Amino acid sequence: MINHSIVFTLILTLILSLFISNSALSQSKIDSLSLIKYTNVAEQIVSSALSERKGYEMLRNLCRIGPRLSGSKNSLIALNWAKNKMKELGFDTVWLQPVIVPHWERGNIEEAILLDSDNKPLRRLNILALGGSIGTPSNGITAKVIEVNSFEELKERKDEANGKIVFFSRPINQSNLSTFTGYSNAADQRVYGAIEAAKYGGVGAIVRSLTTRYDNVPHTGMMSYVDSLPKVPAATIGYLDADFLSEAIKGNPNIKIKLTLDCVTQPDVKSYNVIGEIRGEEFPDEIILVGGHIDSWDVGDGAHDDGAGCVQSIEVLDIFKRLNITPKRTLRTVLFINEETGLTGAKEYAAFADSSKQTHLAAIESDRGAFTPLGFSVDTDSIALIEKLNSWLPLLRKAGIIWIKKGGSGADISQIKNIILPMGYVPDSQRYFDLHHSPNDVFEEVHPREFELGSAAIAIMVYLLSEEGI
Repeated sequence: MINHSIVFTLILTLILSLFISNSALSQSKIDSLSLIKYTNVAEQIVSSALSERKGYEMLRNLCRIGPRLSGSKNSLIALNWAKNKMKELGFDTVWLQPVIVPHWERGNIEEAILLDSDNKPLRRLNILALGGSIGTPSNGITAKVIEVNSFEELKERKDEANGKIVFFSRPINQSNLSTFTGYSNAADQRVYGAIEAAKYGGVGAIVRSLTTRYDNVPHTGMMSYVDSLPKVPAATIGYLDADFLSEAIKGNPNIKIKLTLDCVTQPDVKSYNVIGEIRGEEFPDEIILVGGHIDSWDVGDGAHDDGAGCVQSIEVLDIFKRLNITPKRTLRTVLFINEETGLTGAKEYAAFADSSKQTHLAAIESDRGAFTPLGFSVDTDSIALIEKLNSWLPLLRKAGIIWIKKGGSGADISQIKNIILPMGYVPDSQRYFDLHHSPNDVFEEVHPREFELGSAAIAIMVYLLSEEGI
């Protein structure tokens, strides 16, 4: 028997949904013929991305090169791969922009051995040197360990730190819905831990990995020194070994660690940003930029961080080519070098962009992994502009985008002053820090549908920006 009440409710819901969708689009002053056209194009973009998976296969090939730390041989191979791929796809212009980048090498020895008070080995701890760390003497350093949860606690216990290795044990706060918030609130100890340790006479720093996964895979990342203090070696430790070390210190405050690293900073070297574009038909001097950073840490494949963002940025322009869409405005893909260790690629491109007679109408950075699309974070104070972008949501929802709101854009594009509308592509972040800066970040961790929906979402946004302007 048909339940007429349920049928009526379903019909009413459908009518309201269509009304809301059409009302939102009408607020953006899109005429009916353009709306039909935009809807068809958005659907074609999603269909092409999901069915052809060209970007996903490009990412597979990029990841086969291996990790791409700035200054490394692999990074140069990846840069040439990207340049040749853009040419192969038929971009109108492709070029390399020279950039000077730092060159740090991890070396072959990374050991942290837990010793009892009689120097008897208890356990080998799973560590990775932090990017930019100095090495130890060839026979390592051996010292007692002090555990702290914050710089404030270290300052309070500064008399205990002299001559010791400082273990910064604060984890990412798992209660935060935003994993990026949790990461940001814990990253100070990785970036500045060696400085704070040296300030009070510490001889080394060991930092709990910034991860949301309870495993023993260490996560690396950039750290800093200052010229006014001694430089001490710094490493990150796997989450489970961090727990073990914490308990061991509680059981015996006199335990020691023998830390041996042979990492070294070499002289700066020449590298490149990779840039490709499709010229706009009506407004060629108005640029819509999509980009990510092609360097990665020297462990894993750099698949999510940020190989995926780079390949999505390439695929956005390729989608225009394979669907024979002629953009009104110039579309430019920029793959920035050296985001992880200094942003010199971003600064070099920014100097070029800010001195150019062209206008960067909008820039979209993809550097949050290749998970399920959620939204776009827009770095603007213009309520009217955000409302205009939100009026496009019925079209963007075809790729899974559910919100557009004020927020940050991205580390690389934030260097450019000549952008009217900077924004970041935001996928779901719940698994991102399981992988970030670690050997876990490999191609096999990228799901093809999530990746391709990201390419499609960015492509739809770029298409609407190209057609409608801002």
